[in-house]
Amino acid sequence: MSYRQISLSTDVTKATISDYCIRFEITDLSVEEFLSLPETILEAKLFPERNIPKRTNRPLPDFDYAVFAHATENQKQESFIYSHTLAFEYFGGVASTLIPDNLKSAVISHKKHRVDLNDSYADMARHYGCAVVPTRVRHPQDKAKVEQAVQGIQRWILSKLRNRIFFSIQELNEAIAPLVQAYNSKAIKGIGRSRYELLAEIDRPALISLPSKRYQYRQYLQRMAHIDYHVDVEGSFYSVPYRFIKEKVDVWYSKSTVEIYHKGERIATHPRSYRKGYASTLEEHMPPNHKYHKERWNPGRIINWASSIGFNTARLMKAIMESRKHPVQGYRSCIAILNLSKNFSNEELDKACGKACEIKAYTTKSVESILKNKLYIEKPEKDTETLKKHENVRGKQYYEQQEEI
Repeated sequence: MSYRQISLSTDVTKATISDYCIRFEITDLSVEEFLSLPETILEAKLFPERNIPKRTNRPLPDFDYAVFAHATENQKQESFIYSHTLAFEYFGGVASTLIPDNLKSAVISHKKHRVDLNDSYADMARHYGCAVVPTRVRHPQDKAKVEQAVQGIQRWILSKLRNRIFFSIQELNEAIAPLVQAYNSKAIKGIGRSRYELLAEIDRPALISLPSKRYQYRQYLQRMAHIDYHVDVEGSFYSVPYRFIKEKVDVWYSKSTVEIYHKGERIATHPRSYRKGYASTLEEHMPPNHKYHKERWNPGRIINWASSIGFNTARLMKAIMESRKHPVQGYRSCIAILNLSKNFSNEELDKACGKACEIKAYTTKSVESILKNKLYIEKPEKDTETLKKHENVRGKQYYEQQEEI
């Protein structure tokens, strides 16, 4: 009989009939032997997979592990990196590989065969000894687990704090911290253990140990040491050893420190200054006084150049260098002012320098402003001569009479 005929006569689907026939053929039993077997043995012969013992050590299902949440004022680079350091400390270690999204605070550009990381973000990764592998562009599946975890903790926190008003980021974080702890301590359905327990059991043993010091956010600049052997960092100036004049240097600066490197070697360290125009100069970076005449630039050369323009120009150059702690700190301003002779005549520049000396304006911007607005031109005094008496001038008595009327 065909499978179709058996199916019609027994009212069982043809697929089931086919399955049972195939299972019977696999047993290698004759029909007589098959029918003589007890039902329990018969079932075991037909369905051997049912006798396989169940696994007791099942792998854990795919779920979101422990999370960390922290509020910041913005998503700028400094806030983004600071949140990383707090997360590392919360988890008690650092993953061997960081997988950030392609935001500008972490990744400058992500092309098919090249990834350019943000300098400060890469510096943080070096500090903690981990690699950075950003998610692929337009591949949301690379961060599906993260999105799931974010959704879970976001709903948990917002449901608890939705009716509260906070007046500072610190106050908000003080409210978020216990909620994060409660979320990670909550038992996961189907597992019976909390995220924090799984973190301690599975993740933490595989993490890289934290370094002794927390990473301090730093920014990177590339500068060329000026002839006054100083480099400009956000309007303040920091010295390097004079032998590095005209050399390119790498500058790393934080809220408290400025570090300057040349070809990977640190050549100077300064405390950070926030005073515009302030020069931080170390004595050991200065050339000895007896070497001034051997330098490309020295006070004598600057005064000679200024004297060729005019007496007031030389007077201003001398005043600028005397106003600094060391004459060399005035070179930058002096040369910039003297270079204005390319755009203005010597006569105009000399008059402007005279005006600058008069009002003690010793900056390039001040002299440039005097030149552009021609403030060096003396304005004629206003004629303050009193009016002579005549019949059209009404005096005090006239108005007194009007009031009496």
